[in-house]
Amino acid sequence: MLKTNLSEILTEISRGNNLGEQITLVAATKMQSAETINAAIKNGVQVVAENKVQEFREKTALLLPCRQHFIGHLQTNKVKYIVGKVELIHSVDSVRLAEAINDFAAKKAAFQDILIEINAGGEESKSGFSFDAAKDAVKEISERFKSVRVKGLMAMLPESEDKEYLATLCDKVRVLYDALKKEGYPFTYLSVGMSGDYKIAIAHGSNTIRLGTALFGKRNYGDKK
Repeated sequence: MLKTNLSEILTEISRGNNLGEQITLVAATKMQSAETINAAIKNGVQVVAENKVQEFREKTALLLPCRQHFIGHLQTNKVKYIVGKVELIHSVDSVRLAEAINDFAAKKAAFQDILIEINAGGEESKSGFSFDAAKDAVKEISERFKSVRVKGLMAMLPESEDKEYLATLCDKVRVLYDALKKEGYPFTYLSVGMSGDYKIAIAHGSNTIRLGTALFGKRNYGDKK
């Protein structure tokens, strides 16, 4: 199943997004075994990402060579386990977190690439900046912190059957991304789209998608502690 799913997705995204940009596929490996992740890597996955620090720590040394990202909520007291060990942190949802990442990276004489997380649907249950606050955050973080590099934006879309609404939100995130990039920020990643909505996201400007279920199938939460 994994091989078939991956082959279909890689073929689908090979055409790029609606703007002709190459799409980065990030395999969301939450609750997947190292063996399963390595099978995905062998079959063409180049980037893998965990949602939880503990899972990252347990699995990272067991993986075949690959690019690793972090896509979950990150607490400031756990940045030491992630900073300098992943290529990109997608989920920076506060200036305080950016500061903690910066301070730890500076101690290690390293740089950490990050994305600014936007709460696209304004949902109380989700973290992230509002659209207006995101602009200020990119500016403040880029100016204040010299050991982090803001490489783009990330957003989680609301769960909705209204495809037009989701498309509108994707367009709005893309407009902000383009505006900030035009101002000179070194943006590369617009990380929008998960298993249930990635087709809408790439049709409306996303160039990075985070897929778990679409690759690996439905997770069996009952087998996990």
